[in-house]
Amino acid sequence: MKPKDDRRTAVALAYNAGQAAPKVVAKGRGLLAEAIIERAREAGVYVHESPALVSILMQVDLDQHIPPELYVAVAELLVWLYRLEHGLTPEIPPGVAEKLLK
Repeated sequence: MKPKDDRRTAVALAYNAGQAAPKVVAKGRGLLAEAIIERAREAGVYVHESPALVSILMQVDLDQHIPPELYVAVAELLVWLYRLEHGLTPEIPPGVAEKLLK
């Protein structure tokens, strides 16, 4: 049996208008994950904690678009973040991504 890896895990996505889908631009475990999270917070980027989604995104290679199976989960999260950042009432509560992935 493989031992459980309890180190923190992080994946950073980037999306620009006109792209087919968001890309994985950084990912890591342990100290690298902590650095990714710290850099995001320093830049004012919202850090969403979703172990189920991160686990799946860790399987995507760097600089690759997310797979179509994740479009809905990531789109729901991006809409929620957009509304939050623009002072609108978030209609999609946190944790939706986990529900979509179950």
